[in-house]
Amino acid sequence: MTQSVIHRVTALDLGFVPRPWPFADERRAEISAHFAIKQQERPIWNGRVLLGRDPVFTAGRLRASYFETDFASFLAWRDWGFPDAGVFNGFGMGALRCSDGAFVLGEMGQHTANAGRIYFPGGTPDPDDIRGDAVDIAGSIAREIEEETGLTPADYRPHAHWDCVVSGSALAMIRILDIDLAGEALRARIEANLARQDRPELSAIHLVRATRDLTAAMPRFVTAFFENQFAT
Repeated sequence: MTQSVIHRVTALDLGFVPRPWPFADERRAEISAHFAIKQQERPIWNGRVLLGRDPVFTAGRLRASYFETDFASFLAWRDWGFPDAGVFNGFGMGALRCSDGAFVLGEMGQHTANAGRIYFPGGTPDPDDIRGDAVDIAGSIAREIEEETGLTPADYRPHAHWDCVVSGSALAMIRILDIDLAGEALRARIEANLARQDRPELSAIHLVRATRDLTAAMPRFVTAFFENQFAT
């Protein structure tokens, strides 16, 4: 099991610095071949994503810099065991917490790159999340939540802090978002929104109220967050 460390911060200082990625340049032919195989398995698109370097936690703040690359390179880096150890996948996630204490998570559909995985709404940031020379993780979360669930920022209240879960080459910036609905009511609302979509990202909605609700389909950064949450 991957050892995870949680840093609680109140500020994210995430700069965007365009730079080449030697891994992607030097292994381009292998990456293209790998992506072609993945596209045969499911229809995925080679869009653009942002990856991070040089994370530093100090005095309630996370500092790091991001650069842009293509999804094919990201996927190969992930599937091949993260060969460039100086790079991390730093993404935001919205931990929707209902009025009865239940947390809401989504199960990724079979047509997605993470089929069957269960986690909070969120995802690897992309160029749409760049604001000037910074990466807006809060904005990335809001966009992903609306795309996946239909909820907008008017529906929830964000906590002031972030739980940054470092798990291997993943850095999940998780923010609790309180919502004034009970778990079953919110699940029904999200399911109704999914039913209106032609190709929803999510195939099911799961509720977590205690560690007994955790499953092997949840990544380590999710289970580590819950273990810490329910222990306090």
